[in-house]
Formats: sequence, structure tokens, C-alpha cells
Amino acid sequence: MQKIDLQQTAAFLYSCEDAYILIHQSPDGDCVGSGYSLQAVLRQMGKRAKVLCADPIPARYDFLMPEEPEEDFEPQCIISVDVADPKLLGRYREMYGDRVDLCIDHHVSNLLYAKQTLLNADAAAACEILYKLYRFMEMADSEYNVNFTEQIARCLYTGMATDTGCFKFDNTTPETHLYTAQLMRQFPEIRYGRINRNMFDVKAPSRLKAEMLMIQAMEYYLDGKCAMICVTQELREKTGMSEDDTEGLTGLPTQPEGVEVGITLREREPGVYKVSLRSANDVNVSAICQTLGGGGHVKAAGCLVKGELDAVKQTLVEAVRKGMEQA
Repeated sequence: MQKIDLQQTAAFLYSCEDAYILIHQSPDGDCVGSGYSLQAVLRQMGKRAKVLCADPIPARYDFLMPEEPEEDFEPQCIISVDVADPKLLGRYREMYGDRVDLCIDHHVSNLLYAKQTLLNADAAAACEILYKLYRFMEMADSEYNVNFTEQIARCLYTGMATDTGCFKFDNTTPETHLYTAQLMRQFPEIRYGRINRNMFDVKAPSRLKAEMLMIQAMEYYLDGKCAMICVTQELREKTGMSEDDTEGLTGLPTQPEGVEVGITLREREPGVYKVSLRSANDVNVSAICQTLGGGGHVKAAGCLVKGELDAVKQTLVEAVRKGMEQA
């Protein structure tokens, strides 16, 4: 379990063959952008590469996909991107969780489960790390040519934009702005405004209906410093809300004035809840989620909690209370 730098990562990619690229379940813009940009770079080098995800990739990310079809082959190399814990590989965990040769990630909670890890917990997104890696490889003295393309640029921009909440979260760095500006300058023909609108503004009518219901039913705890919404299977059936529609809901509970921690519960199956925590200011939600078997970033983290809904809520509120005391 070794941490490596850009030069060592580039050397690994130059030498690897027939790579499976693993991204996390419940895919978001950063893991999708990371996975398909890396696939494009490996294909430029004449290597076979395939992206695997335990869950279907939402149709909103279709514009990031390559025109070439996925190839079927047996992997010689396993790479994960934006995956802090092999548990996040879902159904691929048992098959590949202990076989990851290289992990590229930006989560402070990364378990260093891969044989080699390129980790920068200060980066806003995995796509930010990959942007820097590809620029390094573009300038490197190598037999392989690595060049930025429109598809790679779309992938990287989308990953950085989505993981920073359209550049408004505290994790946004000067490098984030610099790298996206360089992409915009190099590829002015890409409709960046359209990407932002589709990622952050456009919502299905079922999603809007569900938002209205959840705002009305939002629960407040700890003297109004903690707010919670819950997306149950019953609510999804009532509104016609799809799994894709639940992405982006995690910002709702932190919108009310005075809220320090927002909790979003999504019922994956009866008695099993995917939990997302967001911090409005100084509370470390990654530390809170780690006490519950999860992890993530200081201001955005998650975990999986099982049990009856009322008991799950009580467990989460108590964990948040303790986390607030330590802030």
C-alpha cells in the first residue's frame, strides 16, 4: 500500500495493459468524468480500457461517453478513481476490491486499499488531480502521446463543476478555477453554460414535486442546527421520482438559515438507508460518518445505516450532536 506521485502514476499508466476502471456506486459527475477521461487517455495510448460501475450511469451524463463502444476483455490491471473505500464498489467489491493496482482519489478518508495510490485530499475533485496528471503526461518525454480532446475536457470540467457545487463550495481551490479556465480557453466551442444548467438547474417534474413535499416535511433537530429530509420508497412511488432524480438533493437541508448540518436519507431498500451529510460551516461531517462506517470530505460525507426509520434518525441526530460538540 504505497502512496505515489504524478511521475510514478504516469509510469504506471504507460506500462499497464487491458485496464478496468472502477467508479463508485451511485455515480456522480466527478467519478463519471474521472472514469471516462482516463479511459480516453488510455485508449490514446493504444491500450484497452473499460469503465465499470455497480449502478446504472444516469442519462444526464451521456454527453461524457465515448463514441466507441466498450470492449470485452479480461483485465490485466485494475484502476479505481474517486473511490475512497472498496465498499463503494458495490457488487464489484467482491470481485475486484482486493485487486486494485492503482487508486486515484481526493478523499481524506481514503483507506489506502490499493497497491498504489495517487491521493490529494486538498483537491476539489478527482478530476482536478487527473487534469494535473494529464498535463504532466502531455509534456512528458514518452513514446506515448497524450493530448486533450473535447471529450476529455467535458469530462474534467463536469467533474470539477459538480464536486464543487458549480464552484460555490468551500472545497473550490485556486487550481480548480485555473484548470477550468485553461480548459475553457483551449476548447471554447464546448457549451459550458449548458453543462452547468443541465447539472444544476434542470429538474424533472417528479423531482420538483418531491422537493416541495420534502421541504414541507423537513425535520429540525438540535435547536434548529440540524435539518433532515428523507426520500423513502413510498415517496418515490408517490411522486414517480427516479433514482436519477435523487442526485443533488443533499443541498436542501442546509438551505434554511441557522442550519449547521444537513442530513439526507435515501431508502435504497426496506430498512437500508443511504445517508448524506453536509456541513454549512465548521462541523466535520467526514468524522461523523466515519463513526458510522462511512467517510468522505470534511463538508460532504456519507454512510449506509440499517434499521427502522425512527431508530436510524435517532442514531444520526446523536452522531451529529457529538460531532457538533467537537467542532
